[in-house]
Amino acid sequence: MTATAMSPALSPTSLPPQTSARTAAVPAPLPAAQRADAGLDPVVEERERMRRFGAALDELKRRVEAEIGPDDVAYIQRMRRLSRALEVTGRVLIQVSPEPLSFFAGVGALWLHKQLEATEIGHTALHGAFDGLPGAEAFASKSFSWATPIDEESWRYGHNVRHHQYTNIAGKDPDIHFGPVRLTEHTPHRRMHYIQVPWLLMEASTFLFGMNLHFTGVVDAIAGNGRPEQFDFLEDRSKDSVRGAWKKALRKFVPYYAREYGLFPALAGPLWWKVALGNFMAATIRDFYSAATIYCGHVADDVKTYPEGTRAHGRGEWYRMQVEAAQNFEVPRWVSVLCGALDRQIEHHLFPRFPTNRLREIAPEVRKIAVEHGVEYRTDTWGRTLGGVLKRLVRLSFPNRKPATT
Repeated sequence: MTATAMSPALSPTSLPPQTSARTAAVPAPLPAAQRADAGLDPVVEERERMRRFGAALDELKRRVEAEIGPDDVAYIQRMRRLSRALEVTGRVLIQVSPEPLSFFAGVGALWLHKQLEATEIGHTALHGAFDGLPGAEAFASKSFSWATPIDEESWRYGHNVRHHQYTNIAGKDPDIHFGPVRLTEHTPHRRMHYIQVPWLLMEASTFLFGMNLHFTGVVDAIAGNGRPEQFDFLEDRSKDSVRGAWKKALRKFVPYYAREYGLFPALAGPLWWKVALGNFMAATIRDFYSAATIYCGHVADDVKTYPEGTRAHGRGEWYRMQVEAAQNFEVPRWVSVLCGALDRQIEHHLFPRFPTNRLREIAPEVRKIAVEHGVEYRTDTWGRTLGGVLKRLVRLSFPNRKPATT
């Protein structure tokens, strides 16, 4: 959906805070002719509405930032202790399991550890949610070691700076495509896109591996991004650029995979294969789960995408672009923890440096503010959201029905 498209509107009083309706927005404004008769300048009216919207969210941000402190540090420390306990339990069970039941219990525990480290802990820490908080030095964004195969420095630039600042803007956001997967009409169609849905289902099993290739620039070096600017992260395909991309990718791949498929299997002696299999299964579940979470954030027919050159005119408009380029999905709290609060994608994009527990707390208030100011706020069940993602990806497997503005 382009930036000019709109979704059906609903009355703000018709939706309880956690309804699963697809879109929550105020009724459509008066037609231009009626506004003119009333002496209202549509442009001035819109700017004032966005100013008030921005001011309301800024006030919410100031209030929550003032509250962030020891409770948030205690929460992330509890998550880390839980994660480490699950890791020890999982690795021991996989190593010593005499029968399938304890082996699969070990795989499950190890997956939970990997999932918490990838999202609830690692993704949040790398956004700087705990920077400067006493007692949270282990979670400082610049020095945090992420227990995934993704290079931290490359992620901070590609995700925190590029994706979050320019969400769904063609030519700026590197996440409007992912390898051979086309996520908006603003990426030109190529032959390989015809098979992007089966490719995606296969690629999801190694999702974090692929993310590292993407953010370090290896995908640029191999295939480019399919757009006029050609590359997301590399300046060119010179030897130095390509070598630098592979260096960034391998500096995380080598130690991560050496530990998972070298060190730990070696400790099991002749049963090395069982440990390697258990580690592989836990990582595969993490990658499928993470893909199912992340693709739901910005991919749907009624999520806004923006042509190249789009810029927000003021903070309120930037906030609106973030809200309307994202979507939430509704899950129980324990599932949200495993998603790293990315079920609250809208709140995360408004306030990316908030700890996950804060994103969950403020979601009803953010929704209320959006509804009051006529900004589309989308949420639904996880199942229906995933269905919308697949529907969108199938449609994007084929050429655009009409040319998209690049």
